Amino acid sequence: MTRKTVRIAMNGVTGRMGYRQHLVRSILALREQGGLDLGDGTVLWPEPVLVGRREHALKEIAEQHGLDPANISTDVDAVLADDSIDIFFDAAMTHTREDFLKKAIAAGKHIYTEKPTATGLEGAVELARLAREAGVKSGVVQDKLFLPGLLKLKRLIDGGFFGRILSVRGEFGYWVFEGDWQEAQRPSWNYRTEDGGGIVVDMFPHWEYVLHELFGRVTSVNALASTHIPTRWDENGKPYEATADDSAYGIFQIEGGIVAQINSSWDVRVNRDELVEFQVDGTEGSAVAGLRNCRVQHRSSTPKPVWNPDLPATYSFRDQWQEVPDNTEFDNGFKIQWELFLKHVYAGADYHWDLLAGARGVQMAELGLKSSAEGRRLDVPEISL
Repeated sequence: MTRKTVRIAMNGVTGRMGYRQHLVRSILALREQGGLDLGDGTVLWPEPVLVGRREHALKEIAEQHGLDPANISTDVDAVLADDSIDIFFDAAMTHTREDFLKKAIAAGKHIYTEKPTATGLEGAVELARLAREAGVKSGVVQDKLFLPGLLKLKRLIDGGFFGRILSVRGEFGYWVFEGDWQEAQRPSWNYRTEDGGGIVVDMFPHWEYVLHELFGRVTSVNALASTHIPTRWDENGKPYEATADDSAYGIFQIEGGIVAQINSSWDVRVNRDELVEFQVDGTEGSAVAGLRNCRVQHRSSTPKPVWNPDLPATYSFRDQWQEVPDNTEFDNGFKIQWELFLKHVYAGADYHWDLLAGARGVQMAELGLKSSAEGRRLDVPEISL
């Protein structure tokens, strides 16, 4: 085996997502397993270069995980000028991402990034065009496709379990504390439009790729975004005005006639088995898929409910569903996509979750906000470079 070291600049690694999912559970996990076997006698050894605004936090992370303290930087431009770095990854704040990615493309780095890729469709499309013209490879995180629950759901779809799919119903969210008497679980910038916050910007790109990959291209969107809690408290305990939407209710039409309804909220107390669940109903059967689990009810075993509000139910509706078995071991979804992207860059493997796919997510968020502001359903045109 030949070991090839790959230096990856990881910008925003001090943030929750950049640190936990991308550094620890993806890149460091790859190192713990001995690297990534490309299948041709080569093993990739990822060497992270930690990039962020807080040098002391970067030093603490490097020391905690036994990383070379020389591989930290608060200077993105200097990192991009380093010819030994092949890949630039970004998980920093949304409103800074577009500029960082443009600089990285100009420097000839391959791009892997969190979403949304830009604050507007025009910028997202330009990034995809610039990457294509520069000949650099790109990838956008679409982690929910690799969740065990959705992988089981895809298995059902590919196996024809549903017959003709009629509709999709999604529920996502949980109660994020306001920050006054309990610390908020999300940073305050999430609730400020001027800092790139808002649940539409955050979640509609997810819903675009989930719907697109599992059911087909979204052809129209009708959304209502709302700021249910107008005042929150920041990390310093100071009240601030929440200028971004914290809840969104969307109806999406999908090619072929499927209708999807997805609610997203940081103001909902959870009364479901998982933080996100999708119910898919078809002529031959239905399924409810979450982060890890998936339950089904086939046409042949569907009970015959009768509406009678005068009598209490003597049975549990949930008990009438059957659990879909794992039938395999599921790895961390972020790590799986990192492996696929690295194989794309260094072994030429197929990969289509690129900056153009990321632009579709930005388009969905932009149209969702416009639909809410104008109070009407909007068509979703196809994007071309």
